[in-house]
Amino acid sequence: MEHIELFFKSIFIDNMIFATFLGMCSYLAVSKKVATAVGLGAAVIFVMAITVPLNWLLDVYLLKDGALAWLGPEYAQYDLSFLSFIMFIATIATMVQLVEIIVEKFSPALYNSLGIFLPLIAVNCAILGGSLFMQSREIQTLGLAFNYGVSSGIGWFLAILAIAAIREKIRYSNVPAPLRGLGITFIITGLMAIGFMSFGGMLTGGDEETTTEQIVTVEPIQQKVEITKEASDIAKNEIETKE
Repeated sequence: MEHIELFFKSIFIDNMIFATFLGMCSYLAVSKKVATAVGLGAAVIFVMAITVPLNWLLDVYLLKDGALAWLGPEYAQYDLSFLSFIMFIATIATMVQLVEIIVEKFSPALYNSLGIFLPLIAVNCAILGGSLFMQSREIQTLGLAFNYGVSSGIGWFLAILAIAAIREKIRYSNVPAPLRGLGITFIITGLMAIGFMSFGGMLTGGDEETTTEQIVTVEPIQQKVEITKEASDIAKNEIETKE
């Protein structure tokens, strides 16, 4: 259940584009054609699926406070968390270089269409953001880290695929001249972000707990009302007896 919840939450609720607006440069520049958007989105999924678990291992066994305890008690006091940015970026750059070699080897057309934006995945905010969010949210296991990397990549992929499909169709629409290009793209992105905000109520739960709290709160109030009513009846009877 935890894996399913994290999967859907990372795609729809904490979407890298529509919730945190990370990776917007590639999102806007490579979303003119669906084919190009699919290629870049698949590369992002691949990179995040590898880098987030690798960075989780680095964080747990090397970087965070007490992570070096496996080397011996004398190393337990070391805290290398200040190296997180350097280590994470080095891991991401290595994986991006691997992706670039694979794409150039097996799909030269896609490699040429992506152009400079393929090596720029190394400095894509969404890629680094996935590793930093994994660290800040203290994801417990390697399996959850892999799940988070894949699902965050899928969320970014869906975002760029959706805007690419819309931008291909909107070419044939009568868009006002001042809004053509990035203007209408920003407007559509904002509307899509508002639409994704509607998923914020997913997987919230807690209704039963709220109901229980309300019942517990109401019972003492009812008891106080009954006590007040009894005291009022007693006072009324005493007044009538005196009269």
